[in-house]
Amino acid sequence: MAGILKLIFQFSILLLIIISLYPGSLLGLLFYGDLSIQPTLIKNPFGGAINHFISYFLISIFGFILYFKSKKFKRVFYSLLVLSVSLEVLQLLIPDRTYETYDLFANILGVALAYFAIKIYLSFKQQ
Repeated sequence: MAGILKLIFQFSILLLIIISLYPGSLLGLLFYGDLSIQPTLIKNPFGGAINHFISYFLISIFGFILYFKSKKFKRVFYSLLVLSVSLEVLQLLIPDRTYETYDLFANILGVALAYFAIKIYLSFKQQ
């Protein structure tokens, strides 16, 4: 079962990479039939940054839960941080994609909050 969950985690990372680097919005195409529209999950003053936060938080929580008993836990954390920065910076080079500082902060915040949530959970669990 753990192997299947790890495969799902890896697939979700691949999907995140594809969605982040595809020229135009695949989600906009899926929901609105238009590559130029970026859907927002929750109306907020930061636009699509909330999508970034939710995506990275959920994927990070999933990965941390899968690997918290493993020596790979820290590697997963650092890998997700590097991925979150890399994907946003790479959008500078891709047509119809835009680098956004809010998105970068949302990516990093999603990974960091997931990490601290798991660490806090583990500290309470050990008591």
